[in-house]
Order: sequence, then C-alpha cells, then structure tokens
Amino acid sequence: MKRFFLIATAILALNLSVFAGDQDKVEGWNFGLLPCVSYNSDLGFQYGVCADIFNYANLYPDYRQRMYVEASRYTGGQTLLHGQFDSRYLIPGIRTTFSASYQYDPMFLFYGLNGLEAYDKSVDANQQTREARYAYRRSMVRVLADFQGEIVPNLNWVGGVSYWYYKLGDINLTKKDKETKEPYEVYDPAKTLYHQMCASGVFDAAEAQGGHRLEMKAGLVYDTRNTESAPDRGLWAELYLNGSPDLFGDGYKYMRLAAHLRQYLSLWPDRMVFAYHLAYQGVVAGQAPFYNQQNISTLFLRQTCTDGLGGINTVRGLLAQRLVGDGYAWLNSELRIRLFDFRFIGQNWYVATNPLFDAGMVTRLYKGEELSAFYGRPISELKKEALSLHCSAGAGLKLVMNTNFIISAEWAKPFKKTDGDSALYIALNYIF
Repeated sequence: MKRFFLIATAILALNLSVFAGDQDKVEGWNFGLLPCVSYNSDLGFQYGVCADIFNYANLYPDYRQRMYVEASRYTGGQTLLHGQFDSRYLIPGIRTTFSASYQYDPMFLFYGLNGLEAYDKSVDANQQTREARYAYRRSMVRVLADFQGEIVPNLNWVGGVSYWYYKLGDINLTKKDKETKEPYEVYDPAKTLYHQMCASGVFDAAEAQGGHRLEMKAGLVYDTRNTESAPDRGLWAELYLNGSPDLFGDGYKYMRLAAHLRQYLSLWPDRMVFAYHLAYQGVVAGQAPFYNQQNISTLFLRQTCTDGLGGINTVRGLLAQRLVGDGYAWLNSELRIRLFDFRFIGQNWYVATNPLFDAGMVTRLYKGEELSAFYGRPISELKKEALSLHCSAGAGLKLVMNTNFIISAEWAKPFKKTDGDSALYIALNYIF
C-alpha cells in the first residue's frame, strides 16, 4: 500500500500543469498540454505527451467539442499513437465521435482462451529460462466513427463503422551479449502459449498472422446522466449490434451483440454516489477470429486500450486479457465519495475516492473442439471450468479539474491466485 501512494503521488504531481482562465465559471477553450505519465501493472510506466482540449463555450460542465491526442510508450514495450474527437455540434443534431489509433506491442499479453490456462508467474517473462509463455507480438491500427441522433428526449439511435488491422507473430526481442556483442533472442518464441496453439492447430495459419476487419454498428442509447465525465445521477444504457462481413476473404464473418447498463445513484447530494455497470458482449451469429475476440466494443473511449476481459477497462485487478471467449458478462461497482473541493491555478478541483468491486466471466466457450485436443480433456470438462466467476476488489483515488479532467489512481486484487497478484493503474478518467 505504501508503494501505491508513493507512485500515485509522484505521477499526479507530474500530470499537473497550468491551464488558462481565472473565473469561477469556466468558458471558452480550455487546454491541458502535459507530459503523458502513468502506470499500469500490465504494461509498466508510460511516458510521452498528451493534450486534452475542451471548448466549453457557455455550456460548462458540458462541452461543445473535445479533442484528445497522445503519443506515448510504456516501459513494457508498447508504443501508442492516438487521437480522438467528440462533438454534438459538428453535424447539427448528431453527436459525432471519431478516433484513430496505432498500437505496437512486442509482447502483447495472452493468457490463452476462456481462462483455462492457470497463470504461472515462474514462466512469465523469465530471462533465466528464456520463457515468456504469455505473450506474442502485435501491431494494431484502429479507426472508429460513431454517430448518435435523438429519437425522443434521452433516447438516441446509434450507427457507426470501424476498421481494424492486426498483424501478429512470435515475440522476437533481442539483446547484445556483453562480451561478444552479438545479438541473441531474450526469449524462446517456441515456448510461448501462442506459438504452441498455432503449431497444434488451435489457430489456423491465416488467423495466426492477423488480418483486416470492418465492422458496422447499429443500436440504441438511453442516457439520463446529469453530466458525462463524473455523473452523480441518471442511467446510461446501450444496446447495439456489430456486424462484420467477410470483405477480405479470410472466411470470418460474425454478428456481435453488446449491452451495457450503467446507473448512478446519489446517496448524499454532491458527496456520495453509488455507481454500477452491468455488461454483456458476445458473438450471436457466425465466427470471429481469436485476435479480435478480446476487443470490448464501446461508443466512447474512456481509455485508449479497448482490450478485455481483465485489466483497466473491465475487471480491474485481473491480468489484462485474462479471459478471451466467445461471450462475456461483467460487473463494475464502486462507491464514489467526494472528499473535498478547492481552487488552484484559477480552476475548480476536487478529490474523491472510490472503493470498488468487479466481477466477470466467460459465458460461451470459444474453440471448444480445438482446445479439447490441445489440452487432452473433454469439452464438457473445459466448459465447466471456463464458465466460472472471476472477482476482484480494491479502491481508487481521483483528482478532478473542472468536472471533465480526471486523474485516476486505482488498485485492485483478484480473489483467485490464477488471475494474478494485484494491479495498480494510474491513468485518466473513471472507467464508466
């Protein structure tokens, strides 16, 4: 716990910067240009630059436009370039959200399918034995465009299109020998779970290399929140389908259903809110390739990473991408307590804490026959093991400026040892 507060204090201090304006009422443009410094137990320390730009006009705490850009790298190796735009006024009567991202990860975390592989810390990036069992190399390009329009007050239609490109392969990290100066492989790629599943036929040759996907979205959104970034009352529900035809000739086409229910209950006005998020996502027709099964569909990116189940976006405390299945259900719940308010550098600030409890599970076994052959176990036995609940609990600390800019530190611990030890995340925003 001491380590948690030391890291949180240091990174929160680094993220503070000077913002324009010195009035109680925030109007016009509000710029936050700052070093992109964060920490994630799954990825390491993040360093880079980012900017969060709001045009409040006279709508504060709501905004007319929001733009966010980021260029960063994690000490675990991941490189990220990301940009996002959100506005209700670019197209009159339509909420428009665009984002584009590039992510390269030389050791993308992969703990198998359906949570069946019990996590073993001794073979997780062990340079002495040259084992990095839970990783493969991944590049990803993601472009999202979503649109919302009003049907009746609080009820919107939603439509969108997204493009994804994945390039996968064995890990190939190299170092130079101190004496001979010759390069050598840090880890043996043949020892990874990904390589073994490729070799045994769990993934076919084309699927193992990645590919292109185009998804089209349609559905409904019901939203009665009083504000978006940190609401203290209201409902936010989403129901939509993502369809992906076989446009690129890889043999995969599918329809995926996503359902989200979020509610914010004020227990003490302006001071205490109970918030929960119930969610389901699953393939309801066709077959999806394994490399995008971990993608959690969302209308608005709270974090630049959209992978799950497990990690900062879904079940906090679990290893990132711990559960990869054909369907998921999960719960996030937390008590948001506003501790105190203050004015600093002409801006409105407050500090809050959020004790939390999360849970999630695979609801539908993915690649059951292939895994039965891989593990030498009957499908019925694998299914019983896979469709089990994974839980975690923890707490967070928030530093909030002008309602919308939120620096977050959260720590959570899973209930099962096979889901990891514990995790610390220092980033931006509430996760829902």
